[in-house]
Amino acid sequence: MHSILCISGSLRAASSSTAVVNTICRTLADEAGFSRFDIGSLPHFNADLDPLPESATALKAAIAAADGVVIVTPEYNYSIPGVLKNAIDWASRPGYASVFKDKPVFIATVSGGALGGVRAQAHLKNVLGAVLARTFVWQEVAIANANTKVKDDHLVNEASEAFLLEALRAFLRSIDKL
Repeated sequence: MHSILCISGSLRAASSSTAVVNTICRTLADEAGFSRFDIGSLPHFNADLDPLPESATALKAAIAAADGVVIVTPEYNYSIPGVLKNAIDWASRPGYASVFKDKPVFIATVSGGALGGVRAQAHLKNVLGAVLARTFVWQEVAIANANTKVKDDHLVNEASEAFLLEALRAFLRSIDKL
């Protein structure tokens, strides 16, 4: 069984991103071992900090230990939230040899709008490319109008959930082939 680290790109208590992560962890619990990392615990990135903050060391260890990473993020101002970029920056060192190098990463985005976060998804792919992550190539999972598809901290829209889970199962199969 694969170990998968899940990261929500949102800090909101009623986050649609976290609701999607909850759905993944609950629904696929028999197919992979899921863990999570709270990126809100990280300080602002500062390359001068030596030794690394404990939370940055913990993030890097969690990514290194995982067979794959799932990132579910909202779109803020046509891009990814700063807190998610900050987490990737912490994990990106040393350059070109970070814990993200060759790490399989699955991306899903959520948005209260009609596009579902596709611009954030494109930006996140660029950022992950810079750290040499192996971003899973599949139809983009972009959940539009997410606030209407979440209830009680879980995704409740059957079509969105089915599409998400189909993509995630393909991601898990792709890890087998590495």
